[in-house]
Amino acid sequence: MANTADHPTSSKLLALSATVAALGSFLFGFDTAVISGMTGALRTEFHLTDAMLGFTVSSALIGTMLGSLGAAKLTDKLGRRPMLGWLAALFLLSALGCAGAWNLPAFVFFRFLGGVAVGATSVVSPLYITEIAPAQQRGRLVTISQLNIVLGILAAFFSNYVVTAALGDANAWRWMVGVMALPSVLFLLLALLIPESPRWLMKAGRSSDAEKVLTRLGHAAPVQELAEIAASLAADERKTHQHLFHRANLKPLLLALMIAAFNQFDGINAVLYYSGDIFKMAGASSTSAMAQSVMVGAVNFVMTILAMALVDRLGRKPLLLIGSLTLIASHLLAAWAFYTHAQGWPMLVAMMGVVGSHAYSQGAVVWVIINEVLPNSVRAAGSSVACFLMWTLCAVISWTFPIVAAKSGALVFGFFAAMMALQFVLVWKFLPETKGVTLEAMEQRLGGH
Repeated sequence: MANTADHPTSSKLLALSATVAALGSFLFGFDTAVISGMTGALRTEFHLTDAMLGFTVSSALIGTMLGSLGAAKLTDKLGRRPMLGWLAALFLLSALGCAGAWNLPAFVFFRFLGGVAVGATSVVSPLYITEIAPAQQRGRLVTISQLNIVLGILAAFFSNYVVTAALGDANAWRWMVGVMALPSVLFLLLALLIPESPRWLMKAGRSSDAEKVLTRLGHAAPVQELAEIAASLAADERKTHQHLFHRANLKPLLLALMIAAFNQFDGINAVLYYSGDIFKMAGASSTSAMAQSVMVGAVNFVMTILAMALVDRLGRKPLLLIGSLTLIASHLLAAWAFYTHAQGWPMLVAMMGVVGSHAYSQGAVVWVIINEVLPNSVRAAGSSVACFLMWTLCAVISWTFPIVAAKSGALVFGFFAAMMALQFVLVWKFLPETKGVTLEAMEQRLGGH
């Protein structure tokens, strides 16, 4: 069979399937960033202290922890595609509920539901794309998921700016979060059009359907690939203990957990959730802070496009190493700006540096690497555990950031710089390059069999 590029229909279906799955990531990004424009209004509306604001923001992250942990069993039972549809419905319910929240407990509850959807989506969307993509295109296609997270973040920043400029600070926050209902409906409808993951079909014993999907998606040698998937699953079945924490799975699991942890220790979500507050601390007005947040979102988008061009050419490991260095520099600049009370461009440059560095390194690589290093039989479970760790750390950092930053912003950003130095050392020493390697070959390389 010819290559995917020789079959426009197959190429279109592959691109459509990856893009639709990545709409979940768009909502993930939107839900993550929209809160940054609402923190001031929520303080006033619900009379929040710093600690209560931290809890209100991180209430979604408690949901992400549960959503990411429970996603594995549900997506293995229901299938990847049906799970995406249910998540779209949950995003819709969260958006409408938060917009109409009548008190703080109601807002926290619906924000929690949105967090459940975000946590599960962080597992299911990149997992689905990883399993449908040919090896040579996998990095770029999975990065579509990250691109949509970035687009969602940029859309949230821009939407917050427009709503604030149009309505002021009074009830604008309800419109900010309510806008998310529109892409949720679109995601729900389009999820009906994509095929099921061929690897899930094989695990379900539907080999003929799996071969049809591989052929429809334009894989160059579907019969050979099907045989490799079957051999991988059969080898897994022969293991005495088939569970995630079996010794044979320990190395790939630890690598996935390492990347997941550093994804939060680079400080990205502290910056995204509190970008408005950070710029206000540096002396910006409310509207100006929103405008600067849009600039940060634009840098995020541009650098993610760059990452899509490099991830299958340069590789995953070089992007992480280079990103570690630019993240260290950006966090040190932010720490200096807080320490010296510098206002204006130093903080803007530092925040653009943090977000841009994350976009082309950790942001682009994390969803690819986690699913590439994990074996077929435990990919959903391993991805779920890695995402649970990621969201647990995100909740802790987001909850404590406004409290610690109010006392010493320099200390916070100095800590993030130190973590990125540690990431550089560990990635250099332990992480294998995965570009262009089939999932089954990577499993054998890491001792899965």
